[in-house]
Amino acid sequence: MTQRCLYILLAAIMPFIAAAQQRQQYVAVKNGQFVVNNKPWYFIGTNYWYGGLLAQGKDAEKGKARLRKELDFLKAQGVTNLRVLAGSEGHGLVNGVERVKPVLQPEHGVYNKEWMEGLDYLLYEMGKRQMYAVLFLSNNWEWSGGFLQYLNWNGQLTDSAMKSKMNWGDLRDNTSRFYHCTPCQEDYRKQVEYIITHVNRYTKRSYRNEPAIMAWELANEPRPMRPAAVDAYKQWTAATAAYIKTLDGNHLITLGTEGIMGTEESADLFREVHTPAQVDYLTLHIWPKNWSWFKDTAIAASLPVVKEKAVSYIQTHAAIAQQLKKPLVVEEFGLPRNGHAFEPSAAVTLRNELFASIFGVWKQSRTQGGPVAGCNFWAFGGTARPIEGQTFWKEGNDFMGDPPQEEQGLNTVFDSDVSTWKLIRSFIHSK
Repeated sequence: MTQRCLYILLAAIMPFIAAAQQRQQYVAVKNGQFVVNNKPWYFIGTNYWYGGLLAQGKDAEKGKARLRKELDFLKAQGVTNLRVLAGSEGHGLVNGVERVKPVLQPEHGVYNKEWMEGLDYLLYEMGKRQMYAVLFLSNNWEWSGGFLQYLNWNGQLTDSAMKSKMNWGDLRDNTSRFYHCTPCQEDYRKQVEYIITHVNRYTKRSYRNEPAIMAWELANEPRPMRPAAVDAYKQWTAATAAYIKTLDGNHLITLGTEGIMGTEESADLFREVHTPAQVDYLTLHIWPKNWSWFKDTAIAASLPVVKEKAVSYIQTHAAIAQQLKKPLVVEEFGLPRNGHAFEPSAAVTLRNELFASIFGVWKQSRTQGGPVAGCNFWAFGGTARPIEGQTFWKEGNDFMGDPPQEEQGLNTVFDSDVSTWKLIRSFIHSK
């Protein structure tokens, strides 16, 4: 072959080589670490649960434009991992509050194709930016239907009971019944199979072959809810993880737990449910407000204790992850703005301090090759803003980080929170 021919051949194949080098790789677990292309991968990400909802409805084009803008913004900050809602169920009030709309399965056994196309577009755009999604397949809580809706569809929870506001005891009693309801679990599996085998309209790949997906999560914060349900909970988590592996051998699987707080405050139970080989990594959530680590709006006075408890909570779970030789992700954590304000103009110095403490544990783990591999703060609100004089979400409002049952702006990190983004960048780009 002449030198000229060689040059021509190289010129012809170089674009294909470059494309192969840029092709997105699946996230895997090796030696207790996340790896991408056989290299350790540590990330700071966010919760973007509504990402699949933006490219839907009458304003789909407007939503797509917002989505592209927000993904570009996140990528510029160094955020490459997004935790997203993939499975939602039913319609109307549940536990006395509005649920997210639209939903994937509005009626029993009826799926919304448009809903999936919205998720298709999100994954398509994420793939172009080399970003990864963790998709949770249902919900322990009411704001997207979840386990309560499956119970209602199968005659285990009346319409009136589901719609009414339950006290904490009743909510625990009702939700825990999911783990003893065989037809409920069968319906859940049907939805899971529908999602995983769905073919993306834009990439032409089924979801099980979609590299922009990092992992499937059984549900958002699945809890036994009552001690009597613990054995059934253990059976369900193990069996469901194994079932998903039969559908999809490319992607990781995790449960989506809050950690010890969500497993009847038992470290042993937390360890046990994450032991099966089909469960690839561990998760924990940190909610100082919900867990009464501070009183009322007294965030500043309690902040030293809040930070100390948060770091200790992560370290306790990191030790378990180390024993199991699996990565750990701190996949939800949040704090209201100073003074418990909701307005984007309110200061976020206290929140930033908590974030810095959590990111500090992550940074140390990254430096030492430890198990704390990812942090997904709750939650990204992008360009959305709370409506003045309106506390809770109503259908037609812009989505932001706070679900419908929470005050809009409560835990949301907006694109305008300059100091928080500066903090995030400083940790992502630190050595």
